[in-house]
Amino acid sequence: MSVLSAKEVKMRLTIKSMWMASVMLGVTGLSLTGRAGTAPTLSQCITTALKGSPDIRSASARVDAAVAAVKEASSAYYPQLGLAGSWMRTDNPPQAFFMSLNQRRASLEKDFNHPDDIENARGSVVAQWRVCDGGRRMADKRAAKMGAQGLESSLDTVRNDLVYQITRAYYGTLQARAFVTVREEAAKSIAESLRLASERFEAGSALKTDVLNLEVQLSQAREDLIRARNGLQLAMAALNTAIGEELLKSSELSDLSDPPDQFDRPDSVGKIESRPEWGTVQAQVRMAEARVSRARRDYAPVLNAFGSVDWDAEPFHGAEQSYLVGAAVELNVFDGFRTRAGLARASADLVAAQAEADKLGSKLRLDMTESLLNEQEACERVEVTEKSLANAEEAFRITEERYKQGAADITELMAAQVGLIATRTRRVAAQYDSLIARVNVERAGGRLVKKYSEVSIQK
Repeated sequence: MSVLSAKEVKMRLTIKSMWMASVMLGVTGLSLTGRAGTAPTLSQCITTALKGSPDIRSASARVDAAVAAVKEASSAYYPQLGLAGSWMRTDNPPQAFFMSLNQRRASLEKDFNHPDDIENARGSVVAQWRVCDGGRRMADKRAAKMGAQGLESSLDTVRNDLVYQITRAYYGTLQARAFVTVREEAAKSIAESLRLASERFEAGSALKTDVLNLEVQLSQAREDLIRARNGLQLAMAALNTAIGEELLKSSELSDLSDPPDQFDRPDSVGKIESRPEWGTVQAQVRMAEARVSRARRDYAPVLNAFGSVDWDAEPFHGAEQSYLVGAAVELNVFDGFRTRAGLARASADLVAAQAEADKLGSKLRLDMTESLLNEQEACERVEVTEKSLANAEEAFRITEERYKQGAADITELMAAQVGLIATRTRRVAAQYDSLIARVNVERAGGRLVKKYSEVSIQK
C-alpha cells in the first residue's frame, strides 16, 4: 500500500508539471492573439521596400544617367557657340605685323624686321555646326534611347521581383505563425491525452507505459513548438531584411492579418512580352543594331560649317572687328582598317545580343510554365489537405472516445494524434504555398510592378 501511494504521488506530480507546461504554452499563445492591430499591412511593407530599396535606388540612378545620355546625344544636332578672349605682347616680326594688321594699324613705313613691342587684346564669338555626318548623330541618339529603355525595363524588373519577395516573405511569416499555432494545439491535445491516461492508470485500467509514452510525445511536441517559434522569428527577420528596415516588431506578430486574395486563379500566365526582362533584352538588341548602323556611317563624309566674329585692339584703344565664315568636308579614305574592325565588332555584338534574347526568351517561357504548374499543384494540395484534415479530426475523435472506453490502446491514440498534427501542418503549408504560388504567377507575368507603379523612390 505504501509503494502504491508513492507511485500515485509521483504520477500526480508528473501530471501537474505537464499541465503547468500546457498552461505556459497557452499563455505564450495568447501573446500571439491578444493585441490590437498595429502591425504593418502587406501593402505598407511593399511600399516601404520600394521607397528605400538600395537596388531600386541604384537602378533608378542608372535610368537617370541613361536619360541624360539621350540628351547628350541630341545636343549634337545643335550648333555650338563659344566665347574666347586672349591678350598677347610680342616683338616677333610676323606676329607683330599681323597683330597690327588686325588692329588696322599696319604701316609700310615701319621697320618690319625690328618692330616695336606690340600688344593685342582679342575677343571672339565662335560658332560651329555639323551640317551633315552621314547619319552618325541619328544612330548615336537611337542607341542612347534604346539604352535608356533597357534600363527602365531593368528598373521594372527589380520592382517586380522586390514586390514578389516582400509578398512571399510576408506570407512566409504568416505561415510560420500558423505553424506555431498548430504546435501549441498539439501540445495541449497531448497534455489532455496524458491526463486521460493518468486517470485510467490510477483507476487500474491502463498501463504505466501509456503514461510514459505520452510524456515522451509531449516532450517532442514541446521541442517542435520551440522550433516553430524559432522559425517564426527567422521568418520575421527575413521579412524585415527584404523590406530594408525593421518595420515589423516581435510584439506585432499577432497583429499580422491575411491580406485579401488580390488575384483570381489564373488560367494562363501571359506572354513573355509582358515581362520587363524581355523589354530589357529587346532594347539591348535594338541598341546593338543602332551601333552597327553607327559603325557603317563612319564611311560617310562629314560636312561642318563654322564662323567667328573677332575684335582686336591695343589695350585701352578702340577695337577693330573682323569675321570669318567657312565650311569643311572630311572623308575617311584610309584609317588602317579601323572602321572595318569597328563594324565587325558591332556586328558580332549584335549577334551576341540576339542570342541572349533567344536564351532569355526560353528561360522566361519556362519560368512562366513552372509558376503556373506550381500554382495548380498548390491548389490541388489545398483541396486534398482540407479533406484529409476533416478525416484526421474525425479519426482522432473516434479513437479518443474508444480509448476512454478502453476499446483502443495507447498506440492507436498516439497514431491518430500524430496523424492529426501532421495533417494540420500540411494543411497550413498548402494554404500559404498556394497564396505564394499565385503571387509567383503574377510575378512571372510581369504584373506585380503595375500595382505599385506610382510609388516614388527616395533618392
